Amino acid sequence: MDKTVFKNILQILIILIFNSFLAQQTPKKLTDTKVINDTISKKDTIIVKKEALDDVLETKADDQRRDVPKRMIYLNKNAQVKYQDMQIDADYISIDEQKSLIFARGKQDSLGKIIEPVITVQAGKKYETNEFNYNYKTRQAIAYNARTEESEGVIVAQKTKKYNDSVFFMRRGEYTTDDYFIKKKDTVADYYLLASHIKLVKGKNSSQVITGPVQMYIEEVPTPLIMPFAILPFSSKRSAGILIPSFGEREDVGFFLNGLGYYQPIGEHFDIKILADIYTKGSWNLRPETNYIKKYRYSGNFSADIGNTVRGIKGLDNYTKTGTYRIAWRHTQDTKANPFLTFSASVDVTSQTFYNNTVNNNYILDQSVLRTQQNSTLSLTKRFLKLPVTITGTASYSQNFATGLADLRLPQMNVAINQFYLFKSKTGVRQGLIENITVNTGFNLTNYVSTAEGELFTKAMWDKLQTGLKNNIALGTNTTIAKYFTFSLGATIDNALTTKTLTKYYDPLANVVVDQVNKKVAGYSIFSTTASIQTTLYGMLKFKKGSAVEALRHMITPSIGFTYSPDFGSSQYGYFKNYYDANGSLTPYSIFDNGIVGTPTSGMVGALGFNIGNNIEMKVKSKKDSTGTRKIKIFESLNLSGNYNFAAKTHPWSVISINGQSSFFDSKLSVNTSLTLDPYKTVFAPGEDVGIRTEKFGAFSLQGFNIQVSYPLSSELFGEKTDYAKEYKAKGEVRNENYYFDDDNYAHFNQAWTLNINANYAYSRNLSRFGTKIASVGLDGSLKLTPYWNINGSTHYDMITKQLAYTRIGFARDQRSFTINFNWVPFGQYKVYDFFIGIKANILSDALKYKDRSFTQPNAPF
Repeated sequence: MDKTVFKNILQILIILIFNSFLAQQTPKKLTDTKVINDTISKKDTIIVKKEALDDVLETKADDQRRDVPKRMIYLNKNAQVKYQDMQIDADYISIDEQKSLIFARGKQDSLGKIIEPVITVQAGKKYETNEFNYNYKTRQAIAYNARTEESEGVIVAQKTKKYNDSVFFMRRGEYTTDDYFIKKKDTVADYYLLASHIKLVKGKNSSQVITGPVQMYIEEVPTPLIMPFAILPFSSKRSAGILIPSFGEREDVGFFLNGLGYYQPIGEHFDIKILADIYTKGSWNLRPETNYIKKYRYSGNFSADIGNTVRGIKGLDNYTKTGTYRIAWRHTQDTKANPFLTFSASVDVTSQTFYNNTVNNNYILDQSVLRTQQNSTLSLTKRFLKLPVTITGTASYSQNFATGLADLRLPQMNVAINQFYLFKSKTGVRQGLIENITVNTGFNLTNYVSTAEGELFTKAMWDKLQTGLKNNIALGTNTTIAKYFTFSLGATIDNALTTKTLTKYYDPLANVVVDQVNKKVAGYSIFSTTASIQTTLYGMLKFKKGSAVEALRHMITPSIGFTYSPDFGSSQYGYFKNYYDANGSLTPYSIFDNGIVGTPTSGMVGALGFNIGNNIEMKVKSKKDSTGTRKIKIFESLNLSGNYNFAAKTHPWSVISINGQSSFFDSKLSVNTSLTLDPYKTVFAPGEDVGIRTEKFGAFSLQGFNIQVSYPLSSELFGEKTDYAKEYKAKGEVRNENYYFDDDNYAHFNQAWTLNINANYAYSRNLSRFGTKIASVGLDGSLKLTPYWNINGSTHYDMITKQLAYTRIGFARDQRSFTINFNWVPFGQYKVYDFFIGIKANILSDALKYKDRSFTQPNAPF
């Protein structure tokens, strides 16, 4: 045999023996590279000693090859490498053991384009790249076209360099929060922020992106929105930061920056936000706000508006400068925190002309500028486990913007005793009038003053402060008589005590009636008793067979009652006095008039009252109902009431009242009516518009009438919803998944709409020759033009003045990652529009937005 051939055969045998020997050895822990193969892989038994590793390097693939001289491992098809907390999945992976480098590449098509990315998972975080280089010794990496998901968005960078597990540098990176792009429903984001250089810093519980110059692209078209830098915090915890303002121009206050501010969390339970509004014509507004919360205990917030509103040009007649303020506090206690002691607060205090001079358009769009009154309340309630008593303490403040007066009740305490039976039942089942006697009672302490805004907590206010204590005791009982009648008895006792009384007298020099308030403790006690009986009657009218109406049912609930109370206006009680007016006539008045505890009744009452309740229903044939019939309510209620006072010297008959409530069309159309009739005739003197009520009975003149009609319409009510999934097979993709397309590629979808119609007519006359009328029609509705377009609006038309009242028109557009909203009040005291475009994602909602507002200067302040 040739020596050369023999030499080559010998070398091959030596190599095979050497490989077999190595395959039978167990690699030393943390010093060798271990190759783990699945059942599909071709086994490679070569293990080469190298420098110590921190962990075992595990690999698998459909096709695995080792180049021993070059110390390389090649993995093809379904390749995977695991090392410590990192896992790499790719179509191709190579491992350079000499340089400690791992190279991974995604799956390519015939043209070399990556069609499946490299998937890298480290510490539970997923990364997608086209190509990936990783040094498992230094733990540094370089990735190309890496896709990194952070918080609500994703970053796609042309080149990413990982310095360590915490710091990444990216070149030409695109950041977007487009949900379709993140979920890979679309290959192109509808918007992204492009930065030439990005630094990503990862922390234990948060991450942060810091960039150089950033430009915004919409549908891959560059926009003029360029920022010199950006800092995006990604954290599950709250973080401090600058709040980006909106900008625009308003006719009355000039150009503005709205909402420029800073947000700062304070511990786990508090945060603070300070916003500023700045206007070029001199107006400014400062808006601090603090929120607080403690789980399962309470939550609330403090907020304020402090500023100056400047309108017009200084030196001209139209120039005004008005200082405004608003202070608000909301506090809510968790119902489970302490069921026996609860506290709540709803405080909203403003300057008298705050809403009329607001520079915040939100108060215009939500109709706050139309407010005539504003209330604030603090409430503390104490309950007891074993006592049937509830104690409630409140403090309230009410502002009337029309009169400029403020009502303050501080403090006010109510002690309510739960209803109880006066006597025990002998048999366990209460029977008769005695065993059914119930008692309701309680006490109410009030400190009240009505004063001007400038007098709050001054000596003038304390001098006008009134203190009153009231106690009410109500006794009641009932029993059944002759099976069909319910007999009831009742009595009420009112006791009152106050620190102020009234003395009236006529001052001939000033020719006025003087109300003199006396600091004197006085009180009164009054009572009244009632007895009533009622029953229920039914009537049924059946129609002939074959008729569309089968039956008519009428339910009548008549009741009569007698009420008695003495004449507390008698001189023996001392509750009423007299004074001589300018004509010398003796005029009675109560010393408790204009007081906090009310006025006792005067004149004996011995009145017999009546009430007749009616309910009328009709049963008609219906093919839609499974029973073949359905009920229609003609009158859900129709009540007639009045009384006759036997003790009255004049006009013993009261005004007759009729009230009705009906609903039609499956209870959709609601109708409420009321009617009042005066049984006595009113006469008018020539040339006089105010009449005199005579003793002539039987006129029954109309004194008041009111009717309210409302009807909610909707697409569902008319059954317009169509199941296009059954009718058309072709469904849209990506942004069009809510559309179905016919054979001609026309889109079909359900256009949901609502329309609420309400109308009101009211007429009142009393003793006037000419009554007053109020008539209006209101519309409130919305229409979905497409699944992403929505139009809404409301308007009211005054049929008396023939003018449109408050009217608002708005539309909203869902732009995938954006929202577009437009609201417009086209006429009225405040003509305003509000246009807003903003990113949906919370992290950019305050940073990327455009807001423009404008309105015509309102009327002069109060």
